[in-house]
Amino acid sequence: MCAHVLVAEDDEMQAELIRRSLLAEGHTATVVHDGAAALAAARRLRPDLVVLDLMLPVVDGFGVCRVLRGADEEIPVLMLTARSDEDDVLLGLELGADDYMTKPYSPRELMARIRTVLRRSGRAVGAREDPVVRAAGLAVDPQRHEVRCDGEPVECTPAEFQILLAMAGEPERVFTRRQLLEVTRGLDRASTERAVDVHIMNLRKKIEENPRRPVRLLTVFGVGYKLSGGRS
Repeated sequence: MCAHVLVAEDDEMQAELIRRSLLAEGHTATVVHDGAAALAAARRLRPDLVVLDLMLPVVDGFGVCRVLRGADEEIPVLMLTARSDEDDVLLGLELGADDYMTKPYSPRELMARIRTVLRRSGRAVGAREDPVVRAAGLAVDPQRHEVRCDGEPVECTPAEFQILLAMAGEPERVFTRRQLLEVTRGLDRASTERAVDVHIMNLRKKIEENPRRPVRLLTVFGVGYKLSGGRS
């Protein structure tokens, strides 16, 4: 999966870190440091994704997103900011952001979120014709919003689906509760990290032969959860 990503970040060190991470993933990147430049670059380049800091000079990230969506642009937007107030999160989502991450963040998590947004949008060059993500006997279809376990359909809530999609995309990776909560953000705005435990418990009832002795959806004590069993 290769994409061209526009990075709008006024912190030059942060922007360079993101750019290098994108290059390491096989993507190409254009970096700008203010909102006016971001809008000009978006119109000129038609990128596959915009990684958009909210605290930009000239035009802030909210303004950039508002203009892009007002022009009926279909470019996916991942907002990246130090502002974590609920009102800011909700405003970003209401303006049409596809995802929202708060600083500090790990480059690995950011790349995972970028992969998810690109996969959902289908804009990446070389994206697979078959969008189904398969791991540990699960088949998670982001287009049809369907899950199958060992070939049998599994009914999932939107939050459960997003958790499985993220974990199936990176089997054996250990996700913290906070990371899984971020995956479901916008689906259940009242969620807390404790709610993640409830989602995991419910998923085990649906995909484990014995939920009390899970072999797929495992607890990593003191850290979080992982999907084990490798890619199918």
